[in-house]
Amino acid sequence: MQLLIPAALRDYTGASRVDADGATLNALFDDLDRRYPGIRFRVVDEQGHLRPNMRIFVNGVGTRDLDHALQSTDFVAVVLALSGG
Repeated sequence: MQLLIPAALRDYTGASRVDADGATLNALFDDLDRRYPGIRFRVVDEQGHLRPNMRIFVNGVGTRDLDHALQSTDFVAVVLALSGG
């Protein structure tokens, strides 16, 4: 499936879009981490939860559930939320 990578994570992938595999978002990030070591930790914390500043959209619909089921035709966008004061 196609995955959109935010600019802050492109140092890992070298591209704004990459292909990845996984039956769930969790499996997708495991696959990405095998290909691009360290990227999962930037998205998922030590407790296995999506980091607060990360947003995930599957086919345009937001989710924070890493057990969200995926199809090979899905488009996944990882978006870094802006924060500050």
